[in-house]
Amino acid sequence: MRLPEFFLFNLRTQQVYKEIINPVLNLLVRMRISPNAVTTAGCVLSAVAGLIFSTGNIYLGGWMVALAGTCDILDGNLSRRTGRSSRFGAFYDSCLDRLSEAFIFMGLAWYFSGGPSLFWSPNAGNPDAYSPVTVMLIILIITGSFLTSYVKARAEAAGIPCNVGRIQRPQRFVLLLLSCMVGSIPGVGILLLKISLGFFALLTNFTAVQRIIYVGKVFLQEKEVNAGRDTQN
Repeated sequence: MRLPEFFLFNLRTQQVYKEIINPVLNLLVRMRISPNAVTTAGCVLSAVAGLIFSTGNIYLGGWMVALAGTCDILDGNLSRRTGRSSRFGAFYDSCLDRLSEAFIFMGLAWYFSGGPSLFWSPNAGNPDAYSPVTVMLIILIITGSFLTSYVKARAEAAGIPCNVGRIQRPQRFVLLLLSCMVGSIPGVGILLLKISLGFFALLTNFTAVQRIIYVGKVFLQEKEVNAGRDTQN
């Protein structure tokens, strides 16, 4: 499954974005802000995004996601720039990444399940938003996102680097922003958002399967190599 270059958020695109936010990074360095504090801020912004999504304000929620994603990029660069990288920091960042994704999609699930607005909502009572199928798609997105990360963690624990797959965290970030953009279009936005979430669910789970197959092949190759050695012995 091949995607257009824009969707892939490749290394070149990431580098351009890092250059754009570099002034913010320099400010954080001068202020001696902890990378873990930036990680925590990103998680809080994700929770705010989830609350906003629960009201049906997809446009504003998208901006919150963009800010949260920027924090996700800044924390790693900040830790490297200041020499404050640590095993706990990497562990903490990984845990909060999962929590952040859960917050965002919980908000969307609340909205599409027809949950009452927790505060004022421009789309409160919108019958087009009620969709059990879309809620199931969101559950599949969460499952695929978590499984993608889990397979990588288990593979690396077994000594197998596992960075394969088309839709990793940076790409999921871009796809979510694109979904928010089309979801903000007047009139047809909700329908387009539902379609985007279906596409999102397919790609995240496809990536998880890609990684499972890759790890399985590595294990099989190791087994064949060991069998060959036993035969020679």
